[in-house]
Amino acid sequence: MDNSISTLYNYFLQSMSVCTDTRKIKQGDIYFALKGENFNGNKFALQALEQGASIAVVDEDVNSNDEKLFKVDDVLIALQALAKHHRQQFSIPFIAITGSNGKTTTKELVSTVLAAHYKTYTTQGNLNNHIGVPLTLLSIKYDAEMAVIEMGANHQKEIESYCQYTLPNYGLITNCGKAHLEGFGGVEGVKKGKGELFDFLRANNGIAFVYWDFDYLQQMSIGINNIIKYGTKEGVVVGSVKQSNPFLEVDVNGEIIQTNLVGDYNLSNVLTAVAIGKYFNVPAQKIKAAIESYVPSNSRSQLIEKDGNKIILDAYNANPSSMKLAIENFAKLKASNKVLMLGAMMELGDESIAEHQAIIELLEKFTWQNVVLVGGDFAKVTHQFIYLNNSIEAANWYLQQQFKDCNILIKGSRSMQMEKVIA
Repeated sequence: MDNSISTLYNYFLQSMSVCTDTRKIKQGDIYFALKGENFNGNKFALQALEQGASIAVVDEDVNSNDEKLFKVDDVLIALQALAKHHRQQFSIPFIAITGSNGKTTTKELVSTVLAAHYKTYTTQGNLNNHIGVPLTLLSIKYDAEMAVIEMGANHQKEIESYCQYTLPNYGLITNCGKAHLEGFGGVEGVKKGKGELFDFLRANNGIAFVYWDFDYLQQMSIGINNIIKYGTKEGVVVGSVKQSNPFLEVDVNGEIIQTNLVGDYNLSNVLTAVAIGKYFNVPAQKIKAAIESYVPSNSRSQLIEKDGNKIILDAYNANPSSMKLAIENFAKLKASNKVLMLGAMMELGDESIAEHQAIIELLEKFTWQNVVLVGGDFAKVTHQFIYLNNSIEAANWYLQQQFKDCNILIKGSRSMQMEKVIA
C-alpha cells in the first residue's frame, strides 16, 4: 500500500470521518491507533477493522497482513498531516481562539453568531489539544463557509505547533492570566506561549481581533498589519456592562444585548462575538438574537436553579485570574445567603501556595454565609474556613446542609470535579 498522505486523504474522502476510539467506530471510518501513557491504539487496530473501519492507521506491527492496515512512522503525526492537507483544501476564514480564560465561552459565542449567517464548523466540547485540533479540522465538510478553532495550551511552542496545520488566517487571544504557570514558567511565559498565535498571524499577513482594553494585548499585536480593535473605550465595537445580577446585560454601540451568562467578566467574550460578527457582515439583529439565544451548558458561567437555590456552576476550570474574577463578581451580586464551594487550583508550580493564600485574603474581604475549600494546596494555607479533602466530601457536606434560598458559587480546577457537589 502507498502510505502517503495523499493516499490516506483519498481514503478519507470516501467517508469524511475519522475515529480514535474503537467504542465509537462507524462504518467507513478511518481508525487512528493513537498511543498514550496508559493506552496503545495499535492493539485495537484489527478490532476496529472488524467493526467496519475502512482502514486502520498504525505505527507498530500488529501480527496481521490485512491490506487495510496503513503503516506510518507515527500515527499522531499522520493524523496532524492529514488534518493539514484537509485544511489546505479550503479558502474560507479559519479563526483561531486561544487565551488563559474564556476560550470556550468565546468560541461558543463566536460560532453561534457566525452560524446565524454562514455554514460554520467549530471545535466540539474541549477538543482543543494536539489530538482535538486535528480532529476538529477533519470534521469540517466541504460546505463550510466559516471555521472556528479553539486552541488550548499549557507550555511553550504548543500554539505554534497547532498553527502549523490549522493555518489560521484570523485569530484572537482572549487574555493572558495566571493559568498553567508551571508549564509556561510564569505570567510572561503565558504571554509568550499564547502570543505564538499572533506570531503566526504576523508572519502570514493574518488578521487579529484585539480587545483593546488590555495594554498587553496591544503590545503583543504590534507588527500585525491587520488589527480589528474593539473594547469598552475604542474600536469597531464599543460596549459596557449595563447590569449583571445575575445575568450579564451589555450595551453595545447603544444596542442592549441580554445574555444568559453569569458574570460581568464575560463582557469581553460578548464584545468579541459582536466584533467578529460585524466584521463578517452578519446582520446586527442576527448577532443580537444569536448571543441572546446562547445558553451555557458546560459548567462555565452556568446558572442552575435547584432545590430552591441559585447555583453558579463554573467548575470546568480554575486558575488565580478566573477564581479572583468569579469571587469578586459573586460578591457584587445583589443577593443574600451566599455560599462558596471552591476547589483547589492546579498547575501553578512554585507559585501555588502564594496564589492559594491570595485567594484566602480575597475571601476575607467579604461576608459569606459559608465558605468551603476543597483539596489541593488549600490544605497548606492558613484560613478559618471549612476545609474538605475532595468533591465527594464536599457533596456530602452540601447534602447535610439542606440549603434553601441560598446563592451558591461552585468553582475549581478540572481535576477537582467540583460539579459532583450538586450531581
